[in-house]
Amino acid sequence: MFFARRNRRFESSTVFILFISMTPSVQSQDLPKAPHAQVFTLTPAPGYFTEPAIAVNPTNPQQVVGVFQDNAHASYSWDAGQTWQLAEGVDPKNYRVSGDVSVAFDNQGHAVICYIAFDKLGTFNYWAHGATRNGIFVRRSLDGGKTWEAGHIPVAEQPSSPGIPFEDKPYIVADNSKSKYAGNLYIGWTRWRIADSQMVLSRSTDDGKTWSQPIEIDAHPGLPRDDNGAAEGFEGAVGPDGKLYAIWSQDNTIMLTVSHDGGKTFSHARAVIHTAPIMFAIQTLERANGFPQIAIDPKNSHLYVTWSDYRNGDLDVFIANSRDGGKHWTAPVRVNDDPIHNGAEQFFQWLAVDPTDGSIDVLFYDRRGDPQNKKQIVVLARSTDGGHTFSNYAWTDNPFEASGVFFGDYSGLAAYGGRVYGIWTEKPASAPESKETPEAKDQPEAKDKSAEDKDKDGKDSKPKREGTIVKVGTADFTGLAQSR
Repeated sequence: MFFARRNRRFESSTVFILFISMTPSVQSQDLPKAPHAQVFTLTPAPGYFTEPAIAVNPTNPQQVVGVFQDNAHASYSWDAGQTWQLAEGVDPKNYRVSGDVSVAFDNQGHAVICYIAFDKLGTFNYWAHGATRNGIFVRRSLDGGKTWEAGHIPVAEQPSSPGIPFEDKPYIVADNSKSKYAGNLYIGWTRWRIADSQMVLSRSTDDGKTWSQPIEIDAHPGLPRDDNGAAEGFEGAVGPDGKLYAIWSQDNTIMLTVSHDGGKTFSHARAVIHTAPIMFAIQTLERANGFPQIAIDPKNSHLYVTWSDYRNGDLDVFIANSRDGGKHWTAPVRVNDDPIHNGAEQFFQWLAVDPTDGSIDVLFYDRRGDPQNKKQIVVLARSTDGGHTFSNYAWTDNPFEASGVFFGDYSGLAAYGGRVYGIWTEKPASAPESKETPEAKDQPEAKDKSAEDKDKDGKDSKPKREGTIVKVGTADFTGLAQSR
């Protein structure tokens, strides 16, 4: 959720990806380094880049695709994250703005990026009020992310007319099981309407070429504003039997619903985990949230859910698990291992379970090393005992402050075969206050959905802000002792 100023695009298909080695630093708060950690910068110069996601091809784990906004962009690796290239032709040309990206590999090894696209936002945070044409779309890559099909495919598209909803924050999920529903793709998202917010879902049974009419999967609609009480933050996971587990945040709870028939119908959505309010203020950031993620260990069907909230005063990352298909859930376990009530924030977590060994990985920003609680590093937490305990690792060394930029609403994480891939947003320490580099002038610019930064025609009405970059981190736990 989002952003948008101008519709500029990358003009070069070949971009050198910056590599940053993980050197020791006292600023990493004495956390051990993630094993064999490397960090790469995907964006050649600061711009308005945020809200990334990442996926590994289960049919060829050498292929990894990372996506980010604004507009929709993709980078790909064909060597398990050792080198990266920017792809062309990802963003739509018939809409002014595209973003809120996610990505999945299906069981044919095809990469599918999902995004929203629109021309002009409605009223600030009340997105359905005055909404113009908008929709949810996908685009496919049949070669591991290098090239993308010329035409994007609408999942749900709203033409400009009075009273239309605004389709927002989708997330795509692939069924890579060996069940009879294998190959299905699912997208869930928030449908903002004038009177409420709905959680809706569409499915594809033909490799993403066509999509079903969206169905409402919430138990009741949420509030109509992009804030606490809305139905927001969809995520999903597919079990080895093809069951689809869908979660989101609503009314200070994490909601769960399950489909047993490949996304045709769903159980009555119910609250499974109580949280503190999921939208919150955080120093230096315009906004932050603790939207949940869900993942499953395909070897034993154990479910895991992560989120962040401030039940302890400062923000912490939590995990709970279910061993009976979501009927019962354990008490929350704190993922970050700094002292409780120390005033340090951990936020914007993302979850991945490695399907090959069942290890649980959680990425988050961490401020435990800054007494002023303004600067963060990126931390990777890992559990090999079913989520009972976590080891925390520093994925980055140099804390950075994120004031003066739109920092986005989420990061991304994927794991396969002992290798872990994180993707996140940073604000460079050397970003100029009021100048643009020649390279940055050719980058797409993004910002949050704030109508206060636009005039009535959607044009800039405030000075440009500092830029952000997107980074990918890799870690390799192959060969390290594990327990299940």
